[in-house]
Amino acid sequence: MLDLLINGGVIHRADSPVPAPFSVGVTADRITFIGPQVDAPTSRRTIELNGELITPGIIDSHNHLLLGFDPDAVNLQEFHTLEPVRAMLAKFASERPDLTWICGENANYSVVENRRPNARDLAGITDRPIFITTYDQHSVWLNDVALRLLGVEQGVHLAWGQPEFDEQGQPTGWVTDFYTSAMTTMGLKSLQRDIPMYSPDRRYRKLLSSMDMATSFGITTVVEPQVPIAELDLFERALAESKLTSRVIAALFHPIVEGNDFRNQLRQTIDDHDDSEMLSLGPIKLYADDVIEPHTAWMLDDYANRVGAKGHPSALVQEFNFIVSELDRLGLQTHTHATGDGGIRLILDALENAQQINNTHDRRHGIVHVECIHPDDLSRLAKLGITAAMQPRHCSPDLIEGAWMNNVGKDRWDRAWRINSLMNAGTHVALSSDWQVGEMDPLVGFYSALTRASLDGAKTWTPSERISLHQAINGYTLEGAWAWHREKDFGTIEVGKKADVALWSSNLYNNEATELLSQRALLTIVNGEVKHDSR
Repeated sequence: MLDLLINGGVIHRADSPVPAPFSVGVTADRITFIGPQVDAPTSRRTIELNGELITPGIIDSHNHLLLGFDPDAVNLQEFHTLEPVRAMLAKFASERPDLTWICGENANYSVVENRRPNARDLAGITDRPIFITTYDQHSVWLNDVALRLLGVEQGVHLAWGQPEFDEQGQPTGWVTDFYTSAMTTMGLKSLQRDIPMYSPDRRYRKLLSSMDMATSFGITTVVEPQVPIAELDLFERALAESKLTSRVIAALFHPIVEGNDFRNQLRQTIDDHDDSEMLSLGPIKLYADDVIEPHTAWMLDDYANRVGAKGHPSALVQEFNFIVSELDRLGLQTHTHATGDGGIRLILDALENAQQINNTHDRRHGIVHVECIHPDDLSRLAKLGITAAMQPRHCSPDLIEGAWMNNVGKDRWDRAWRINSLMNAGTHVALSSDWQVGEMDPLVGFYSALTRASLDGAKTWTPSERISLHQAINGYTLEGAWAWHREKDFGTIEVGKKADVALWSSNLYNNEATELLSQRALLTIVNGEVKHDSR
């Protein structure tokens, strides 16, 4: 007898763009029946659908659970000019006299036209320190009070970023290289000491909030792509408290400044960890470069609007190659952030070198974002067996017009987020949200992958890189499973595989692209258990 039988729906098939009108049966934690309803065994529980789509559970291959929204901070993602930012911060400060710091999240780089925001832009809002992260977490914006409290001046080192200074040597209030530094051992300790938003309790609240969202969106597996060893206990706590409602694969963070002792510690941590159904340790997170918006990603040629500036790699080429080859030698899979065409080439060269030196195969190393790839490198990921972990929402015009487009320049726009081209080249492309840089809902990802358009549909960009809904769903399921060596258990609806399943509010294949944004996940089944039900 089945534990659960789902009738009346249509099943997404990885090898066909036409869903099949079959029932799905679950026994314990496995799919044990697929076929016509008349052939189904009896079941303890039955769910009746009316033509809605059934897919494998969504695998979000790059989702920062630890960066969920903080209720004690201001969310600035909707504001694209300075005045509403100031107004929102002032309102929040007046409403929260209990807070010693006024913290903001998800600020846009282009709130001030043609320059970076600075401390003067925050003057007069409050007499308390202001600490604001950008939407990609790679830069921080401070007011003068915060600069004084943190002691930011020439010659002073911040453990969690690189302060910028003006021509007179005064701090501007802008800090770059934040996320690459903030999750180092010293960077995290410094943040936890000085900035209330980074206390363990507030980070844990974010994790739980993000986890609830993931399960409600049909996501059955989340790859948390940057976990400092010091924060692994937050996930262990959530597991012990039965708060992990979707599976979590945690990628441990390797700060580029660390050496062999730290790499051995990573290897030992993974070997000693007791992986469970709901929590396992996966790849090692590296950075090849930073990000394009503040001109810190590494470009092969000058930025279009800054002559002589190409950004920078995260480390010298020889040093970076050594780190990657050592991780590969230790049997560790890597998950490397690379956005500029120089950064992408750096990690491609390093992975090719590692494979040759170590004679390793099927590590399935990943490159994250692949934002601006040189045409000469387009075929290399498939040849080297590398996964492109990409985010369709990132290339939406409403997110990147302004700083990203201007910095890269129109002549290189055709190199941006080449999802379709990479798929056509045979690359495994695992799609994801990069929450909270982009919305977590995979339906937003589907829409963006199909349209390359803003969410209101008003603007489209690089339409040749659009893909089909079938490809998009495979990118969030089949390819995600392959990326993490889980294809024997997840990624497709097949008898014998784990019962990780998502049921949607319609047959998504019958929706226009714009209609996808009004759909939702009806049901999320993880390991055979219903974890979310919005019917």
